[in-house]
Amino acid sequence: MQLFKFFEIALVVLTLGSGLVLLFDRLYWRKRRLASAGLLDDGSEPVLLDWSRSFFPVLAVVLVVRSFIAEPYRIPSSSMMPNLLIGDFILVNKFSYGLRLPITNAKFIPTWEPERGDVVVFKPPHDPDQNWIKRIVGLPGDRVGFHGNTLYLNGEPVTYQLKGSYVGQGPGADMTGKSLLVENLPGREHTVLEDQRFVHPFGQGDWVVPEGQYFVMGDNRDHSEDSRFWTQTSFLPDQLLRGKAFVIWLNCQDWFCKGSFDASRIGTRIQ
Repeated sequence: MQLFKFFEIALVVLTLGSGLVLLFDRLYWRKRRLASAGLLDDGSEPVLLDWSRSFFPVLAVVLVVRSFIAEPYRIPSSSMMPNLLIGDFILVNKFSYGLRLPITNAKFIPTWEPERGDVVVFKPPHDPDQNWIKRIVGLPGDRVGFHGNTLYLNGEPVTYQLKGSYVGQGPGADMTGKSLLVENLPGREHTVLEDQRFVHPFGQGDWVVPEGQYFVMGDNRDHSEDSRFWTQTSFLPDQLLRGKAFVIWLNCQDWFCKGSFDASRIGTRIQ
């Protein structure tokens, strides 16, 4: 994910740099060029100015769209199966939880608050240079528990319906045989994967979500490094949210889709 951070910094620097070149030309350099123009002057502009005039509009549009409207993200792991698969390319709504400055992610215009069940992209507290994706299961003030293979909210167990045995494909084939369940999370019914034959000793416990923070979990409950396992803090601060995942726009393996391509997932809404 370091590549995403480098791209974000480079985009901001190039946009500001080219914009400043155009501004200085309008306020100062153009007058000097016109004053010193002679008969032998061919009227050509400096290369830096020519490049800035060509690229600034494109860079500015990309920066605005990526920072404040929608940002692409590629699913790198199986932690959100069966709903998000390895190789899914998704779009993240950047204004769902407030407009935030690029690079710093500081919120400067609040909009809406996250809701239980939202699938969110965020910077994990213990590794803020990366972008992760999980589902919010606990809101500020909630008492969250995970015992056996059951999620508890405010002292009540969440109910499940078994849909059958999951059959994975491609990179997710090793999940074949897991139980495919509908989890009746208050406010957002969705599917999860669990191996109901075993109870894993790790990730069990009870937590009270502090104000301004959230408890997040992956839908693939036995293969997700989420709030249950974060040692420094079990909670996701609001200021580390990047946005809300809302649609799959491509599913593709390897560079140039040489591995596989699943057209059926294009346009799938993320629930």
